Formats: sequence, structure tokens, C-alpha cells
Amino acid sequence: MKNLIELFWNATFNDLKQGYTFIQEKKCYLCLICGKRFESGHIYSHDGNLLDASTRMSLHVEKAHNGMVEFLMSMDKKYTGLSDIQISLLNEFSKGKDDSEISKTLSISKSNVRNHRFRLKEKAKQAKIFLTIFEMIESKTDSDQKLINFHHTAKQVDERYAITESEKNKCLEKMFEVDGKLKRFPTKEKEKLIILLQIVKTFSTGRTYSESEVNLKLKAIFPDYPLLRRYLIEYGLMDRKSDCSEYWVKINI
Repeated sequence: MKNLIELFWNATFNDLKQGYTFIQEKKCYLCLICGKRFESGHIYSHDGNLLDASTRMSLHVEKAHNGMVEFLMSMDKKYTGLSDIQISLLNEFSKGKDDSEISKTLSISKSNVRNHRFRLKEKAKQAKIFLTIFEMIESKTDSDQKLINFHHTAKQVDERYAITESEKNKCLEKMFEVDGKLKRFPTKEKEKLIILLQIVKTFSTGRTYSESEVNLKLKAIFPDYPLLRRYLIEYGLMDRKSDCSEYWVKINI
């Protein structure tokens, strides 16, 4: 099965809108945000109600992630391509407000709201055409030359993420021993990202770890485990409580 990063970025429009996808080989519904699963054919109890798997998953997306509209618009601007005013307007549009109401809420003229609405609609048309063109070209690209998908929790998306599958595989072969130990911590930014994406697979999504548990796992990979721990946080792959009592993976890699 593809990892969650691949599933998220390769999701169909419908799956991305609902926030989950159906994994045929596992016969389950999987949340595209956190990796939560509900098995098809099972009945789940929630607040005194009996729900099938898809209904329970829909409820999970709404309750755990505040729905896909809010989640997607909360993503970094590098992913959405939206300005602050556009995000504010889309938030108001999603509430079903008319131009007059939005004008009062955002303290901008009604004609300005209407102009933004028009430009956003044009932006959507352009995005659809671009996506069609890109997918047709991408389908002809050799798999080794395709760029890897990166986690949507990345704190800064730049040229470090321009990594092909071929580059990733060569780096992993160069940097890791056969037993999984890291030979050295790289200085090149791209190599740092590649090895951190590999190391975070040591942990499981959906559970918390104490600092000692994190240290133990990382020490088995590289002697300077505080360095690995710091970079996993810095690159948005893991997060922790302010008192460092609990750590967790931010996305299922």
C-alpha cells in the first residue's frame, strides 16, 4: 500500500474533498490527514449511534480535523497558492454568506468582494486546465525521474524538496548501513530531508512517545540522537509538548 503522503497528494478530487479514501486491498476507509482507519463491513458505536465505516470516517474528519475545507485552507500558502485575503473570503464563502454580509464582516466594499469571487472562479478554471496538462505529461515521465511527494506538515517548502525517486534511493544506499544504522549525518539539505523521511518511519502514527522512547529508537540509528530528534521537529515530521514529555509523528510517512 502507498504511504500516506503519496495517498494525500495523489488523491482524486472527490477523495480530497471528503478527506478519506477507500483502500481496496485492506478493505478499509483511511483518513488522508492522520491515517486513521475504519474497516468496511464493521459497525461502529459513537455517541449512542451505530454507524457504518464510511459514515464513521466522515464524522472523524469533521470532528478530528474540523472538516476538509478548514483543513485545506489552513495549509501553508506554498501549497494553496492563496493570499490571506483570499483565504478569508473563501472562509466566508464556505459559510454561505452573500456579498453584502461578507462586505460587512471583512470591511471591504461589496464590489471588491464580487471582484474577488470572480477572480477566484477564474483561478479554479486555470487550475483545472493546468492539472490536466501536468497529469498528461507526468504520466509519460520515467518513474525514477518523478519528484518525491513531501509531507503537508513541512514548515518550509523550497528547493530541498526537488528530489527525484532516483536521487532518494541513491542517497539512502549511500547513507545507511545494511542494518539500518546511519553512517553519518549529511550536511547537504536534500540529503538531510531524505534521511529524516526515512528515519521517521521508525515511529508509528497515532501514538505518543516519551522522550526516553524517542531517544532509544534514534540512538539505535545514530549516536548523536539529540541531533536527529531536533531535526525531526524542525522539519515538521514530529511534534512534542512544550515540556518535552510527549512526542508524536505529525503524519504517517
